[in-house]
Amino acid sequence: MKEESPKETNRFAGLKNRVLQHLARVLPGAASLRVLCHRWRGVQMGKGVWIGYDVILETAWPRLISIGNNVTINVRTTIIAHFKTSRSVTIGNDVFIGPNVTILPNVRIGEGSVVTAGSVVTSSVAPNTMVQGNPAQAVAKCGIPLLEETSLKDFTKNLLTLKKGVKAERSVSDA
Repeated sequence: MKEESPKETNRFAGLKNRVLQHLARVLPGAASLRVLCHRWRGVQMGKGVWIGYDVILETAWPRLISIGNNVTINVRTTIIAHFKTSRSVTIGNDVFIGPNVTILPNVRIGEGSVVTAGSVVTSSVAPNTMVQGNPAQAVAKCGIPLLEETSLKDFTKNLLTLKKGVKAERSVSDA
C-alpha cells in the first residue's frame, strides 16, 4: 500500500476544510450543525456559540480563530485571521457580533463586547465595549452582555455612551 505524500495529505485537508466551510455557510442549525462543521475545520469554540447563515471563518487556517462561550456571530460576518505575519483572532466570552461585520487579523474582542452591524474591526476591542463603524470605534460601555436571554430594553438601559473623542480603556493584554 502506497503512503500518501504530504502534498496529497495537504490537498485532502484543504478540500475537507473548504467543503466544511461551504456546508457551514448554508446548513441549518446555527447552534449545532454550523458550529460542528467549524469545529471539525479546527476553529476553537466554547459552549453556547451561535453562527448565522453565510458566515466565513478564515478559509485557509481556521485553527487561528478562538471563540469563547456564549458568542453570537450574525449573518454574513467574515473573520480573517491571517495576512502575512499577522495571525490570529480571539473572541472572548459573551460577545455579540452583528450582521455583515468584518474582523481582521491580530484582533482580540474582549469579554462582553458588542460589534454593531456593518462594522470593520481593525484593532482590538476592550472588554464590555460597544464598537461601530469603519474602522470600528468605541461608542459605549456595556453594563451587561447582550446575550440571548437579555432583553434589548435591559441592554440599552445599561449602556453608557462614550463622549466623542473618548476612547474605551484597552485591556492589559492589548497594551
